[in-house]
Amino acid sequence: MKVAYVFATPRAASYKLGQMILPQLEAGTHGVEVVGMFFFDDNVFVLRKGDPIGERLARIAKEQGILLMMCDMCALERNLAQGQPRWCDPVTGLGRREPAEVQPVDTVEGVQVGCFPDLYAELAQNPPDQVITL
Repeated sequence: MKVAYVFATPRAASYKLGQMILPQLEAGTHGVEVVGMFFFDDNVFVLRKGDPIGERLARIAKEQGILLMMCDMCALERNLAQGQPRWCDPVTGLGRREPAEVQPVDTVEGVQVGCFPDLYAELAQNPPDQVITL
């Protein structure tokens, strides 16, 4: 079975990912193929360059082909990205028809910045059977 994780609740990345999922991925005992991880709110902080969880995760993601993506608005607000929100005009709050440019800043290797359309496009290349929100 293939799964994608969405880290949306407080401490989901630092605790549930860092203390449960990541050690199992490293040991090869997680039991499913993880195809993607999407990070919201303060969960994006584990993706900072030098963060012990983020560095371990980046290594595993590269080895196992796991998508690592953080919410563009969350990353911009926390200075982990530069540019503009991909699909929402920051002045009017209206949706965009063409995506704006946004790039990760000072994150671990392999992290992408995006919003739902970007997540869907990336996961379509290797679709999960289940999406689990933590």
